[in-house]
Amino acid sequence: MKLSWRIILLWALPILVIGFFLWQGTLSQTSVDLGQNTASTRMTYGRFLEYLDAHRITSVDLYEGGRTAIVEATDPELENRVERLRVDLPGNTPELISRFRAANINFDYHVPKSDGAIWGFLGNLVFPILLLTGLFFLFRRSNGVPGGPGQAMSFGKSKARFQMEAKTGVMFDDVAGIEEAKEELQEVVTFLKKPERFTAVGARIPKGVLLVGPPGTGKTLLAKAIAGEAGVPFFSISGSEFVEMFVGV
Repeated sequence: MKLSWRIILLWALPILVIGFFLWQGTLSQTSVDLGQNTASTRMTYGRFLEYLDAHRITSVDLYEGGRTAIVEATDPELENRVERLRVDLPGNTPELISRFRAANINFDYHVPKSDGAIWGFLGNLVFPILLLTGLFFLFRRSNGVPGGPGQAMSFGKSKARFQMEAKTGVMFDDVAGIEEAKEELQEVVTFLKKPERFTAVGARIPKGVLLVGPPGTGKTLLAKAIAGEAGVPFFSISGSEFVEMFVGV
């Protein structure tokens, strides 16, 4: 079975979206990953300053540009047992580093890896481009599909085309079985051939003539015969194409 581009895009776009969010989740997990130096318990920044003033902090590891710290502190409530705590810092790293040095606290500043930032930037840039490109091609290819998304944008734009015949070659003698209709339409032929005879006496041009009947009863042939008798061009248009913009058939 041969797959069309439309089917491929319909399957590929959801996969790309799901894959992008999974990848972003992996990147965010990597960005907050603090390696082996992790801590499950969090400490507020205010309590961290209290521990720092009370000289209960023994070591500090700074991550994420100084926004996150893993500290080792002694807790008097736990018989001065050392515990590892995670602290979210407001970002005033130079001041804290000065206090660490003044208190002789072992600290280390871990520079963030640039690979994750680069891949994150490329992902945020490339994925929207791919998504918009896929939607663009899907939208363009669906313009020709009945009921497709493109049909909503082309409402009011009929695909109907006029067909003109300078000389139909059909006369009233070629139309049989509708003598009464031909007699009634003879006045229309006269008006088309010599309209000045009617306009001179103030007659107005008729807006049109409605031919009613089941399919195959000769309505189009009779219209061609009127154009042939009057010696005027014959214009035709498909009725199904004309109503397509209203009912979509």
